[in-house]
Amino acid sequence: MSVTHYENFPVASVLVPTRLRPAIVAIYHFARHADDIADEGEARPAERLAALDALAAELRKPRPGDPVVASLQPHRLAHELPVEPFEALLSAFRQDVTTTRYADFTALADYCRRSADPVGELVLRLFGAWNEGSAVHSSAICSALQLINFIQDTAIDWQRGRLYVPLDELAAAGLDEAEFAQAVRRGRASPALQAVLGQQAGRARGLLESGVALIPRVPRRLGWELRAIISGGLRVLDRLAANGHDPFAARPVLGWRDAPALVRLWWLTKQ
Repeated sequence: MSVTHYENFPVASVLVPTRLRPAIVAIYHFARHADDIADEGEARPAERLAALDALAAELRKPRPGDPVVASLQPHRLAHELPVEPFEALLSAFRQDVTTTRYADFTALADYCRRSADPVGELVLRLFGAWNEGSAVHSSAICSALQLINFIQDTAIDWQRGRLYVPLDELAAAGLDEAEFAQAVRRGRASPALQAVLGQQAGRARGLLESGVALIPRVPRRLGWELRAIISGGLRVLDRLAANGHDPFAARPVLGWRDAPALVRLWWLTKQ
């Protein structure tokens, strides 16, 4: 299934059991709707925050009036999904409205913990695989994918006024924010900025590889899905590395030519 949206984000692949696909689509619709409130249109920050607060209140209502929450509610109740992961997502979307810089990786990781990790929790709960052991590896995968997205979209986010590179690491490399503006104008990153982005990519790779340990802990079909997700993330990192970690010159996207590499990575995740 694909949800009609400007990102055309694919959800509920053929590897997910049919009975769970409607719930995953409903979760996606909720997250996409809330993210659009935070990012899209011409609303003022105060209006965006008020709308997100209203959405949070809807989650706690027995009969929500918001159509997106109303569509989510039957699935949330049927699968006994707690409200807290959804509230964590909303807290991250609120932060998108108010915060455009991160002083260090601790602050950025906290954002990932709320913007990405709840999705992993919800999926694992749908599969009956959420527990203390699986939580650690799920969070590693989700946060890694969020970090990879930040690297891919460095130029796009900069032009939208956001920067997801820890400022202390940027300063340690002798750089400041002007480096990003120059990279956009030149259409390429300087070697020093490439090195900083390479550092971020290395961190994401380490997290993603550690998440492989989740695969044997989950049902087989979810394990296949995880192999596909991890392989895709690793392939994007490989493409970034091949381009010198320069998303200003070219934003890496996967296509049919990546299929052989994805198959190799798929089998590596089984080792």
